Amino acid sequence: MSQYEVLSPWAEAEPKPLRGITPRVTDLTGKRIGLFVNYKRAARPILTVVSDRLKKRFPTVEFSDFVFRENYDVAQTPDKERFEEWLKGVDTVIAAVGD
Repeated sequence: MSQYEVLSPWAEAEPKPLRGITPRVTDLTGKRIGLFVNYKRAARPILTVVSDRLKKRFPTVEFSDFVFRENYDVAQTPDKERFEEWLKGVDTVIAAVGD
């Protein structure tokens, strides 16, 4: 008769501290909004419409684009530093997935 050793799929891992969600912007008046444009074809047209409509509702709003044309997590690429600097200059971000 054969014997099998049963192993647990659970691994010992150091727990990561929990982080809350970043507080949301309550008013867009005078804010600088980051527009994250990914590599999908429709992302730019989507964000153009969104920014045009927001500008009509909040005339003092400003926009800053971050264009990322790769199918990767930006934090895992050489663009990470550029992305982090861009984030420091905006109050909130709108991202579009152009599918």
